[in-house]
Amino acid sequence: MPRLLECLARRQVPASVYVSMGPDNSGKAIRRLFTRRGFARKMLRSNAVRLYGLRTALYGTLLPAPEIARSFPEVLRRIAAEGHELGIHGNDHVYWHDYAVVLSEKDIEVEVDAALGAFREILGEVPSGFAAPGWQCGSAALAVLDRSGFTYHSSTRGRHPYRPRVGAVSGRLAEIPTTLPTVDELLGQGLGDGRLIDVYLGEIGGRPLDVLTLHAEVEGGPYADFFEDLLEHLDGRVKFRRLEDVAREIETGRLPVCDVVQGTLPGRAGTVSCQAMTAGENAS
Repeated sequence: MPRLLECLARRQVPASVYVSMGPDNSGKAIRRLFTRRGFARKMLRSNAVRLYGLRTALYGTLLPAPEIARSFPEVLRRIAAEGHELGIHGNDHVYWHDYAVVLSEKDIEVEVDAALGAFREILGEVPSGFAAPGWQCGSAALAVLDRSGFTYHSSTRGRHPYRPRVGAVSGRLAEIPTTLPTVDELLGQGLGDGRLIDVYLGEIGGRPLDVLTLHAEVEGGPYADFFEDLLEHLDGRVKFRRLEDVAREIETGRLPVCDVVQGTLPGRAGTVSCQAMTAGENAS
């Protein structure tokens, strides 16, 4: 994260940063080998050990799970001090990622309350935004996030801001979805490093709002040079904004209501929560 912050500072680019506030149980993701089709192939193609490191891959199994936010409070304070938005990316990332769409409101509330407690302890305030781990958003999550003091969330994959609906639960908050593929998804499709820039330059600019999700261990790690190059190519071509600033300008009541469905994405194992098409929209 410090490397990403230095890169953003050099380019004077504001960002929204979402942190998993609780334990790092990354090692428990190994069970996805048996529950998520394509997980092993994606890990091999993206060279997961290079991205995450061997130690991280053992957290929560052979190694104790460290507390993420409380281990690096100075980094969280630095993020805010340098003008970036700081939001919540769940509490236990692996637990939410693997079970959020089937958990009860009580279970979701425990996770959200724990994350908010750590955030208030370190920052002394309440965050505006919540970004769901693994883009997993069920009816219980919608109900709990609505009453937890957030201004908006970014918990699905989609095309434009909307108000989400899962089954009988209609969310009141604006959902600002991720619209672009992530680097690890492109790698998971077998794209070589040299093609990444071209993919993004071809994708960005076709919508009123493009939302790109970074991962600190990717663009702040072995793909730091790629990210620096991407920002250089985009300089003067786009305006960079924090999502909380976008959310303030949204008239939530005028947003379309869209169903949230579980769907698959190229290069990503398992399913993610996606914005469904509405009447009058088409796939183009």
